[in-house]
Amino acid sequence: MPAKRTVTTLALAGAVSTALASLAMAGPLTKAEAEAAMAAKKEKCFGVALKGQNDCAAGPGTTCQGTSTIDFQGNAWKFVQGGTCTSIDLPGGRKGSLKPI
Repeated sequence: MPAKRTVTTLALAGAVSTALASLAMAGPLTKAEAEAAMAAKKEKCFGVALKGQNDCAAGPGTTCQGTSTIDFQGNAWKFVQGGTCTSIDLPGGRKGSLKPI
């Protein structure tokens, strides 16, 4: 097999592996993960997650965990320590919210 074809095949295989790994991580939280977070006294806090680091609910065009498209997306939430959400300072003078922003 020519070297150029080998490199192209390896690059394609790497891209497919990366895409599959991304899809596997972007799935919704399992019931056990959500229950563990709630048992640890965590609360859902909207608007505090960085791009791609939300725990779930990232609005239209996204599937769930890890799918927020911008930093501090108002309809994406992340679990935070209970009682701290509304005191988290965000850019633009905003705070975290217990409801979608």
